[in-house]
Amino acid sequence: MSNIAKAFENGKAFIPFITCGDPDLDTTAQCIVEMQKNGASIVELGIPFSDPTAEGPVIMEASLRALTGGCTTDKVFEMVKRLRTELGVTIPMVFMTYANVVFSYGIERFCQKAKELGVDGMILPDVPYEEKDEFDAICKKYDLDLISLIAPTSNERISMIATEASGFIYIVSSLGVTGVRSKITTDVAALCTAVKSATNVPCAIGFGISTPEQAAAMAKNADGVIVGSAIVKIVAQYGKDAPAHVGEYVKSIVDAIK
Repeated sequence: MSNIAKAFENGKAFIPFITCGDPDLDTTAQCIVEMQKNGASIVELGIPFSDPTAEGPVIMEASLRALTGGCTTDKVFEMVKRLRTELGVTIPMVFMTYANVVFSYGIERFCQKAKELGVDGMILPDVPYEEKDEFDAICKKYDLDLISLIAPTSNERISMIATEASGFIYIVSSLGVTGVRSKITTDVAALCTAVKSATNVPCAIGFGISTPEQAAAMAKNADGVIVGSAIVKIVAQYGKDAPAHVGEYVKSIVDAIK
C-alpha cells in the first residue's frame, strides 16, 4: 500500500494545496510545516506553470507571482529536499502541475528526482485517462501514484478510470476551473457511490470547497477533502506572514471533517 493510500486509514483525510514559490519558497515551506502540524494528511504542491488551464484566477495569479519571483521546478525540488531532511515533514506530498512541466523536464528525470526526494505522487489535470500511459508507466517504475481525476461529466468512464487508479481518486466537485464557490450543486454523493462501486481506492473531493461547513458536507460522502484556492488566497493576503494563518485555517477544516 502506498503512503498516500495509508494517509486515509486514520479517518477522513484533509489535503491542502499550495502554489510553490508564492510569495517565495521559504514561506511555502513554512506553510507546509504548519499544515502538517495542524493535521493535514497529504499536501499538494503546485509547481507553477504559465498556462494552468484548470485553474481559476486565484491560483493563476499565484503561479504568475511565483514565476515572476524566479520559482523553477529545480528550486521546488530543493524545497522538497529541505522539507524532508531539515524541517521534519513526513506526511505524503504530491506534485500538482501540468504535462508540459513534466514533459519539458523529462518524464523519467522528473519522476526519478521526485522519488529520490520523497514525493509520493503526481496530479496532471490536463492529461486525460486515454493519454496517461506515457506518464503512468514511468510513475509506476518509480513507485509514484499518478492520481486520477473524475469529473461530473465522466459518466460511463468512471468505472474505467477508477479501476486503474492508484493512491487516491480526485473527484472534481464542479465543472469549470478551480476557485471558491458559495454553493456546490453537483450530486457528489452519486459520484462517490459510482467510484466506490468500482474500486477500493479512496476518493477525495476538490474544486470549490472553502468553508469548514462545505468541507464537512463533502466529507460525508468522500474519504477526504481537498482545498486549494481558499489557502492560496490566505497566502496572497498575508504574504510572508501567511504560515500561522494557513495553519489556523487547516485546523478549522480538519476539526470540521473528523
